[in-house]
Amino acid sequence: MNENILPEPFQCDECQAGMLRLRFITYFTWLGEELITVPNFPAWICDVCGRREYDEKSISWLTMLLNPNAGKPTGRKTASRRATPRAASRPSAES
Repeated sequence: MNENILPEPFQCDECQAGMLRLRFITYFTWLGEELITVPNFPAWICDVCGRREYDEKSISWLTMLLNPNAGKPTGRKTASRRATPRAASRPSAES
């Protein structure tokens, strides 16, 4: 299978005349007061009106990476362990 084949274009909902085609662009976004640029970001761009729709998976991935808590431990709570199980939870020998 050839991995260089792009997905089929589809009609633009904005202008109804153009076709949205997958392109790889430089995506710009602000993170606080810093401008973040992401090269080779997938976007569907209309060849007539220029409308852009961004790939949902890629936006989710980027949002996760730009999250200020990314890479930090989640701080899981540990359950306290009992020294011995309760008598009521033990199976009876008569069963």
